[in-house]
Amino acid sequence: MESGGRSEAKPDEEGPGPAGSSGGGSKVYHERQRMQFCLLHALNNLMQEKESFTRAELDGIAENLVLNGPNKDKWTPLSFIWKPHHNALTGNYDVNVLIAAVESRKKKVVWHDHRKGASSIDLDAEALVGLMINVPVRRFRGLWTGRHWVAIRSIDGVWFNLDSDLPSAEPFQCKERLIAFLGSVLSQGGELMLVLQDE
Repeated sequence: MESGGRSEAKPDEEGPGPAGSSGGGSKVYHERQRMQFCLLHALNNLMQEKESFTRAELDGIAENLVLNGPNKDKWTPLSFIWKPHHNALTGNYDVNVLIAAVESRKKKVVWHDHRKGASSIDLDAEALVGLMINVPVRRFRGLWTGRHWVAIRSIDGVWFNLDSDLPSAEPFQCKERLIAFLGSVLSQGGELMLVLQDE
């Protein structure tokens, strides 16, 4: 995913770590991808804090969703690994975990109506914390298809693509580049959600 420029920081090869400067002097936090924990990385990148969320917390949220869900009594031998809202071994959390996690931090998720296009998003809205996108991905030469969570956030007035698959956070040169990027995501089957401060 090309976002229009690269940050000057070197990636943290060991995984989570600060990615560089936003231009305003503050550091941009950027976690790198491990297994299928892209939602965990995207949430921490969105919040700009290491371990703002942990695997244990997201697993707990997923388990609570099962306990409170309509299919809580359904069980198969594979239920130990492939759970309704995540994979116990690799992560791969679904949107329900995202919504519950964000709400636990006094924020809310609003789905963007893709029919309105990316240009209808008010990037200057005071309540806007950032954006979460969910994009289709193909790996292993197309043998495996899935979806990938990505956080987009403004830091000191600069919008960043905080995709955990990238070696470092990538700044957008301007809002128009961001809108074009989001439009491309929507046209390729991606989903776009706004994360807002809950009033």
